[in-house]
Amino acid sequence: MAEVDSRLLAESSPQLVASHAPRKDERRVGLLVLCLLALFIGVFTGFGAVALRALIGLIHNAFFNGVLSFHYDANILEGPSRFGDFLLLSPIIGGVIVVFLVQRFAPEAKGHGVPEVMDSIFYGGGNIRWQVAVIKSLASALSIGSGAAVGREGPIIQIGAALGSAFSQVIGLSTFQKVTLLSAGAGPGIAATFNTPLGGVLFALEILLPEVSNRTFLPVVVATGAATLIGRILIGPDPAFAVPEIQFPLAQSFSLEEGLAFVVLGALCGVAAWAFVRLLVVMEDNFPRLPGGAYVQNVVGMAAVGLMMVVLTHAFGHSYIDGVGYGVIQSVLDHQMTAAGLLALLFGLKLLATTISLGCGASGGIFSPSLFLGATLGAAFAAIAGLLLPHAGLTHPSAAIVGMAAMVGAGTGGVMTAIIMVFEMTRDYAIIVPVIVAVAVAAGVRRALIGETIYTVKLRHRGHRIPKERRMNLYLVKQAQDVMERRFILAKAGTTLNEAVDAEEEDDLRAIVVERDGHIVGLVQPRSGLWREARTNPTALVDRFVEKRPALCRDTDLLSLALARLKRHRSGAAIVFHGDGRPRASDVVGVITKRAIADAVIEDVAD
Repeated sequence: MAEVDSRLLAESSPQLVASHAPRKDERRVGLLVLCLLALFIGVFTGFGAVALRALIGLIHNAFFNGVLSFHYDANILEGPSRFGDFLLLSPIIGGVIVVFLVQRFAPEAKGHGVPEVMDSIFYGGGNIRWQVAVIKSLASALSIGSGAAVGREGPIIQIGAALGSAFSQVIGLSTFQKVTLLSAGAGPGIAATFNTPLGGVLFALEILLPEVSNRTFLPVVVATGAATLIGRILIGPDPAFAVPEIQFPLAQSFSLEEGLAFVVLGALCGVAAWAFVRLLVVMEDNFPRLPGGAYVQNVVGMAAVGLMMVVLTHAFGHSYIDGVGYGVIQSVLDHQMTAAGLLALLFGLKLLATTISLGCGASGGIFSPSLFLGATLGAAFAAIAGLLLPHAGLTHPSAAIVGMAAMVGAGTGGVMTAIIMVFEMTRDYAIIVPVIVAVAVAAGVRRALIGETIYTVKLRHRGHRIPKERRMNLYLVKQAQDVMERRFILAKAGTTLNEAVDAEEEDDLRAIVVERDGHIVGLVQPRSGLWREARTNPTALVDRFVEKRPALCRDTDLLSLALARLKRHRSGAAIVFHGDGRPRASDVVGVITKRAIADAVIEDVAD
């Protein structure tokens, strides 16, 4: 009810009105200002992505080659380390330093980063400490550079998110705009790293943001564009991988064997994504249970990773599984690594090394390992499928590309992100159809085996459930007549409370629409306590309790319009009428309340 009418009710029956402390309005800025702030954050994130790559290069060169240099091309396989078998110590030394940094300064920097960002969005009010950006940079560079089998995309996502959140906190923005700028710092990290601006935007919208609208989309686009531009200027215009010309057949010319091959590859990637999620859970759950504390646990895990690196170097001349693994991916795409046995071995060892690294306390992402797993699994499948399905037309590079997209889409849940990013990497439209088929099958298989993604499963232990669908706004397509309360009382102005409600059964759930000579005078909202007041003060006029100038909406108006009018009138209910002209009392067909709208939202979410 309106404030003046609430005062009248309070005077006659104080128990009718609950006291509400005034809520301090949060600070909000216009969309243009928000986009300018996002531009600023995007520029910083772009520089942050470049700086992280340089820092990884410096540490890698020091630990593997014994030189001080920022230059490091992760897409090239360098061969054996100059330190020989002492390479075993590299991930151990780096891991111990990482544990110190994380435990001493920022525990949030442990792991692959994206779950912490999601947790901040949905459960932390968009707040991330600025220290996380600094410690995450150092810890991730140390982990990746010293040999932990993790990626650099997760760290730059968390670093960008921390920058966006910290900047928003300094300005004092509202929670919603804080979350928007946080996401505007996270998405550009992917874009600057892979030179995939559309993929960066989709990552933010599909994985992070709880709402997709102009007020979230535009700031993310602006920030992503800025970060991509910085990356292209300082790193180069080329995508993350040099992809050879791959001739995919047009969709209408697909043979049965070709379609079957992509479906089977997608199913295999779905099972592999499930194994990745489950094994990561096992490692993250069980490493902390080992005796000796965090340092001992990390030494045990990193020693296992280092041992794998040394054995692979002796057997094949390269450690392969350490760091981001782009060199292996590029070798597969260049058709230089085709042996099915080696590819299958690298798939298994990378899966084990990545989950061990993250389980024992390394700081790094799972995006690059997912690409590695998809590329090796896809190429190994192509080698075998060539024997079983000779007319499928699969090549090692083409199957690797499809496998990369399927593994990323299934593991992270970002199916659109995976499809678009691979398209941006290859810039070949013909790849879209096989990628869509494989990603859809992979995501479906993974979801049938486990409902959580590799990002959300970590938060499950905290009891923090992240919504897997962004569909809460679908209820807005409903009309007012779909959710309105059709039972109401029509009372004449000047009527006493006893006359208005005495003839009716006691029902505090109904609204009272008050009219005079056929014109609508006002509204008494449902659950107003008027029935109780009628017992103690039956001669009081209903006019005293009416909410004048109530919110009005047509029965065919969408709920979005009804919500806007309720907000404008600061009311809990609106009168619904039928017709196009000025409404009269005879046109009233119901009352729509905030409770009814809430029920519509709950019903939509529960479906």
